[in-house]
Amino acid sequence: MKYKYIYLLIAILGIVYTWYFNIQFYQTVEDTSIANFIAQAKTTFPAKSITADITVVLIAFFAWFIPDAIKLKVKYWWLLIPLTFLVAIAFTFPMYLFMRQNRIDRMKLE
Repeated sequence: MKYKYIYLLIAILGIVYTWYFNIQFYQTVEDTSIANFIAQAKTTFPAKSITADITVVLIAFFAWFIPDAIKLKVKYWWLLIPLTFLVAIAFTFPMYLFMRQNRIDRMKLE
């Protein structure tokens, strides 16, 4: 199996796994605003640790993927920026790896 298909599978897992819990939040909480979502993500020290961890991963991802996408001329890379915040970095990071590998494969054929 090619790595790009593994990346795609991980992207699908990232959207399903994170949105399972997001849907649980929206079904069980009265105040479903993003402000309340963020506030609840900061309620315990473990939650704060995970939030800090993901924030640093997000910054590193953007610092790497934006210049890389421009250099490789990956199509539609910019869509991943809003999707990171609307869906999850667990989806957009492996999705970028999939898109990147597709571009590299096409460059080999040129």
